[in-house]
This record gives sequence, C-alpha cells and structure tokens, in this order.
Amino acid sequence: MLSVPSEVIGRYDVSGPRYTSYPTVPAWSGAFGEAAYRAALADARADDAPVAVYVHLPYCATKCFYCGCNAFTTSRADVIDRYIDDLEREVALVLDSLGHGRRAAQMHWGGGTPNLLNPSQLDRVFSLFERSFSFAEGAELSIEADPRRASVGQLRFLRDLGFNRISFGVQDLDPDVQDAIGRMQPEALVREVCDGARTAGFDELNLDLIYGLPRQTVGSFQHTLGTVLTLDPDRIACFGYAHMPAQRAHQRLIEDRELPGTADRFDLFALAASMFSDAGYTWLGLDHFARRDDPLAVAQRRGALHRNFMGYTTMPGQHLVGFGASAISEVAGRFAQNDARVGGWRDAVGAGRLPIVRGHTMTEADRRRGAAIRHLMCNLELPFALAAGELHGALERLRAYVPDGLVTFESDRVRVTERGRFFLRNLCMEFDAYLPSQAGSARFSKTV
Repeated sequence: MLSVPSEVIGRYDVSGPRYTSYPTVPAWSGAFGEAAYRAALADARADDAPVAVYVHLPYCATKCFYCGCNAFTTSRADVIDRYIDDLEREVALVLDSLGHGRRAAQMHWGGGTPNLLNPSQLDRVFSLFERSFSFAEGAELSIEADPRRASVGQLRFLRDLGFNRISFGVQDLDPDVQDAIGRMQPEALVREVCDGARTAGFDELNLDLIYGLPRQTVGSFQHTLGTVLTLDPDRIACFGYAHMPAQRAHQRLIEDRELPGTADRFDLFALAASMFSDAGYTWLGLDHFARRDDPLAVAQRRGALHRNFMGYTTMPGQHLVGFGASAISEVAGRFAQNDARVGGWRDAVGAGRLPIVRGHTMTEADRRRGAAIRHLMCNLELPFALAAGELHGALERLRAYVPDGLVTFESDRVRVTERGRFFLRNLCMEFDAYLPSQAGSARFSKTV
C-alpha cells in the first residue's frame, strides 16, 4: 500500500470539483433556460451522432444517512406512476426538438432506487425509451440497483427487458458501519443478488463502494474489500463520502466524531487501490477499477477513455440527454440541468415547458480547458500540445507539484505519478478558470 507523508496529504486536503463536466455546475447560469436548451436539441438534430440517455428515478423506500443524491422516499406506487406520467410528457417535449427514433449508444437509469419500481412500472419506462430512441446494436443499457430491493425474479425480469449491465450499491459490508449509515445489508444478501445477476445473464456486474464512512477502519474496510473481490465484479467504483450536512439535512444523523480523519480517509482509499490492483484490476482515472480485459481498461491503455456525467465510458457520444427531476444534459456544446424539485419539474412539463433551471454554453476556451481536464482525468497525462496558449500558465503551475512527487515532466508531456493519482482533482483544478470565483463553494467535496 502506498504511503504518503501526512504533511503532503494535508497540503492538498481542500474542497474541489469531481469534473464530470467543465465548467462545473456552480459556474452555470440561471439565465440559460428552455429556449437555449431547445436550440441545443435542434442543433443536435442536424447531425447523425448517436446519443447517450440518462433517466433519473428519484424515489427510494428509505433514506440512507450518507446519501448525496437527489432522492426522495415513498412507499406508494401511485406516486411513482404519476412521476412516469410526467416522464412521458418530458420525453415528448424533448423529441419535438431532437427528433424521434434517434440512435442511442447508451442508456443508464440512476436515482434514487430504480429497482424500487414494480414490474409494470419498469416495463412502462423501458418501453417508453425503446419507442422513443433506436438503440444501436451492442448498446450499453445499465441500471443502478439496491440489493435490498432486488430478487432473483426481478433480476431475470430486468435482463429480459433488455438491460445488460447492473450496478449494485454495496457501500460497506461491516454491520457496525451499516448501522452508522442507516443501511443494514447482510453480506449473504449481497452475494445472493450478485449470483442472481450472473445467472440472469447480465454482461457486466458493477459494485459501488464508499470510503470515509463513519466507524470505518482500515481493518473493517479490508474485510469489505476482500469479500467484494470474492464476488468477482467486472467493475468497481470506490467513491469518497462527501459529508455536507449543511446541504443534506439527513447527513446530520451521522456523528462527526465517528468519521475517519483526513489521513485515515487517504489510507482507506490507498488500501482499496492496492488490493484491487493486486487482484488484477486496472485503476481507471479517479476512483474506478475494471478487469484488465474490460473495454474501459482497454480504452485507457489506448488513450481513448472518456468521462461524462454517467462516469467513465468508452463511448464519447457528442450528446448526453437527461430525463427526470435534476437530470443533466450535455448537448451540442451546452450543459442544461432540470429542476431538482419533483414539483417544479412536474409543473414545467405539465405546462408544456422543458424544466431547465440552469445551464451553460461552452466557449472555445471552455472546450480547450475541458479537453485538458478530461485528458488528465482519463489518461493520467497531458501532452503539451493540449496545454498551449492560455493554458500554458496552468501547465507551468503543475511544476509546483513535482517536489511532492505528484507529476513528472517529460519532453512532450506532463505525467501523473502513482502518488499523484490520489490528488488528481487538485491537478485538474489548476486548469479551472472559474474556480477562483467559487472558492469555498459548499457544493464541492474534499479532494482527499
């Protein structure tokens, strides 16, 4: 396991973006509204590039204490039925500008808990998008699932619908940690649903973990990591817990004193990176791991890995179209976000309006800086050719990271070291022209 001096860790323990976009959401403007998004969709209609589709289903049966998602609890099927009614209205509004039957290379359902939906609701939503888009051969159709809501029968049903990838939220398998985060989830249950997904015929099984949770120790997390490896997932995401109780009131149920300190958080993720790498997984960019023969790992070796709001991907789709409350779209050089309030989103689509509350039109400078950040995030290097002109100053600032062993400068590029990978967000922040005006933004999590 890599060891880093505590003074180095402390030096880079700041708040910063995860860079699923550039510029990031806090820099977007409320002046960007429906008309701007319709214009973006119309521009996208003029080309033949396949799109990626994101569907946000915001309901959960219970609220986990750590949750940072735009999610709401319900036990009522009629509440979800009404949401699907409005989702149908939103799809129709988008297709008015984008066009019906557009080729789609990816579709991902997130939330919330998508597998909270009953069979008729799952079928209804899947059929909606199957009618509205033309899924390309080999399209990646993925869904996030809570193991506590899954069953062997549901997994078979999801596979029969057409989903070929599934991600289970594991988070942590230690009962004491689970008690602290309000998510009791026995190890035997997780193993059962993973086996069920394999039996059902899913092409890919992904597991999501979180480090930095209350009561989590290196010893307890080592057991979780070891157990996860016995489940033989194709991909693993290991996210850092973002504790922001001022913005997420339910996180106040987590005791601050039970959270690992900065150095302990670092050790938790360093342990994960070490164990997964030793087990033959490729560390992708920031916090994802995949088998060496996985398409994502192959793409990284070829310098062809990409990143968007759905995470790391091999498909650099020019357009990402999001549906549902809080969903984000990236279309024809513009970013747009739907109203995160289900009521506000519903009122807009009910009135025949696209529910956009903020967005951004990228400038040429945005594109260049975004390309540099994505290259660092995906390929762990930055050719000097991608950092010319106004980016040269940011490139030179990376030299300050050389003494701490985070980067090396070669004849034609700067390369991120093994140590530097743990501080990848800090390196990318040097290229962010909007960051000085967002210093201390409450929307950013800690980089360590």
